[in-house]
Amino acid sequence: MTSPPSTPLEADYVIIGGGTSGLVLAARLSENDSSRSVIVLEAGKNLTDDPRVQTPALWTTLMGYEADWQFQSTPQAALNNRVIRETQGRVLGGSSAINGQAFIAPTKAGIDAWDKLGATGWTWGNLAPYYKKATTLQLPDEVTRDHIGVSWVDPEVNGNSGPIKVSFPAVKESPLAKAWVDTFQEMGYGCTADPFSGVSTGGYSNLSSVDYEQKQRSYAATGYGLPAMERRNVRIITEATVQRIVFSTEESGATATGAEARIDGQIVTIKARKEVILTAGALNTPKLLELSGIGNRQILDQYSIPVIVENQNVGENLQDHLMTGISFEVKPGIATGDPLLRQEPEAIKTAFQLYSEQKAGPMTIGGVQSSAYMPLMAFLGQPEAKLAYFDSFPPDLSERDQVIRDIYAQENEPTCQMFMFLAQANLHDSGKSFVGQKLLPGNFLSLGIIQTLPFSRGAVHIASSDPTVSPIIDPRYFSNPLDIDLMARNLLSLERLDSVKPIADYLVEGGRRNHPDAFLTDLESAKKYLRDTATTSYHSSGTAAMLPREKGGVVDENLRVYGTKNLRVCDASIFPLVTAANPMSTVYAVAERAADIIKGAQ
Repeated sequence: MTSPPSTPLEADYVIIGGGTSGLVLAARLSENDSSRSVIVLEAGKNLTDDPRVQTPALWTTLMGYEADWQFQSTPQAALNNRVIRETQGRVLGGSSAINGQAFIAPTKAGIDAWDKLGATGWTWGNLAPYYKKATTLQLPDEVTRDHIGVSWVDPEVNGNSGPIKVSFPAVKESPLAKAWVDTFQEMGYGCTADPFSGVSTGGYSNLSSVDYEQKQRSYAATGYGLPAMERRNVRIITEATVQRIVFSTEESGATATGAEARIDGQIVTIKARKEVILTAGALNTPKLLELSGIGNRQILDQYSIPVIVENQNVGENLQDHLMTGISFEVKPGIATGDPLLRQEPEAIKTAFQLYSEQKAGPMTIGGVQSSAYMPLMAFLGQPEAKLAYFDSFPPDLSERDQVIRDIYAQENEPTCQMFMFLAQANLHDSGKSFVGQKLLPGNFLSLGIIQTLPFSRGAVHIASSDPTVSPIIDPRYFSNPLDIDLMARNLLSLERLDSVKPIADYLVEGGRRNHPDAFLTDLESAKKYLRDTATTSYHSSGTAAMLPREKGGVVDENLRVYGTKNLRVCDASIFPLVTAANPMSTVYAVAERAADIIKGAQ
């Protein structure tokens, strides 16, 4: 939609944000009941026909441009005062339209921790069916299945009729995909179960949100949004930037009556007959709450915003996964994505030809295709030493941090996700993306790592009462020293994978690496490398936490904002703890369950 409506806009449900969760809710709330009306307001454009969105390998071309909010952090003290780019999708489909498509399961322990912390009923057992409901697993041919090692697939925990198509990006032509799986088996860490069982560890070929037949991104806009648009009771308005939520107030609480949005230069009020649902993501949701008068009184008073609901928890509890990686030079003849990153004309021509004619080749693969949930390998075979390490943590941990510590101390519970990226990751290109711009000649294989459950917490708050001004984002990365210590120990284990066969067979012995300090020697050298190179995984979560209010909560277990009658939040901002790895699969599952909760409340 490019012009403001000529008639008043009104619906039962007004959804602010047409992203990963917003479109799930639009589709589910409007199905099977044509009398239930929905309006979705999305700040970005509809790019469902854009080849940059459709083509899996082109995801990095979307970052930093019109489909991205182009946020950045404050200088991060523990990262040598680097400013980190905080990419978030500003497009129909949200971040599911621009991410690397990695479709990674969380851990059962991590989800069950939500309930333990006070998000009553949000357990793995209650959420697991919704991962299935959201997805359709598409298996490759038998030869490919054997090559990439997916005998662990369990039909009982995977969907077969959901809107999002998920498939394995690894192909039988890639020796490195097989080498990854075989290397972890060699170490005694083969995949123990289907990751969507919630209790898997070890190396495996991971899923991606890519339609196996079309070899195109499968995401919220195509899976949920386009079908919903066909219904008469759904209206999705793009290029509609919400300024604030409108309330009527009384002693019993605030009632959300609608939202003000800028559409084609004009401010339009969209009325909600039943509910307003905020699905703007972990960075924009707290911003809109504060602009609407819900938040810390001191912040709101600073910008002369009338207080509707005072809650100092809004914008706090920001969590994210830091990642880093080491790129190893591969032997001659081993194909990687480096020529494409360097935009070598012949490589680009061949790749596009393969993609357009055969739906094959490097353009069919987005981010990572090989992952591993791994426990703390530094104490492999030393259970007493491992427990002693975790017992050395400070005795006065908060309840939230104690929950994380208890998870880490369990036998075989992962403390990190390792992954493989088939090209160089130029992390020395300070302030740039994981891929970077100062690309080296030659071909590389990158091994990457994130910490599953970080202890560090940050915040995001408004910088102005002007809705066009970006929020102040301070993740406070590594502000808790437990994080850098754990991550450094896991990084040392990751670096030593280069000497384990069969991965070692494909690497140049003593070959080049992507960073002058990537030859790690001890814990301190690993910590220095992390301070110099660690960057965001773009997994911001937790800023409108689903917790009891006295424990830092902004919404209750039904996703209703405290102090309001009919305003809910449904996106990664409600996560009490960030998921153990990429949150996209969980955002879909949470939104699917939320739709049932909302429909049950009517």
